[in-house]
Amino acid sequence: MIFGKFKAKKVENYNICSPIKGNVIDITKTNDPLFKEEALGKGVGIIAEENTLVSPVNGVIKTFFPTKHAIGITTDDGVDILIHVGIDTVELNGKYFNALKEQGDKVKQGDKLLEVDFDGVKESGYDATVLFVVTNSQEYSSVKSCEGNKTITDTIIEIHK
Repeated sequence: MIFGKFKAKKVENYNICSPIKGNVIDITKTNDPLFKEEALGKGVGIIAEENTLVSPVNGVIKTFFPTKHAIGITTDDGVDILIHVGIDTVELNGKYFNALKEQGDKVKQGDKLLEVDFDGVKESGYDATVLFVVTNSQEYSSVKSCEGNKTITDTIIEIHK
């Protein structure tokens, strides 16, 4: 029984899937200074190839901006993520965005969250990169991005507690 006191803490790993099919790049390669400098957390940028974003995790929508361009989700395991569609798209006031869920909704991985007319966003002069960050990155020993072409079942972020 004495050795039980000295057991190492179990390392917890979390894999987060992509919210949309597309090309995943490191957040530091995006064009938004706030995200690029990782001021809001570590993460990725996604050049979307489809128009529907899905929940990448099981959790609760803690924030769904009225302009529909950004969604904050807390996972069942306590990971806080922010999905921010485009750069400066708050200025569109919801144009080109169709919310399929609401703030406070419980979601499962794969649930549809938002439809976006990415062509409309781009034609209006905005960068349509989907910015995806773990906003409580500092609580984890490692938050690693997985770059490349991904689908909604592929891991884009690996987290180690």
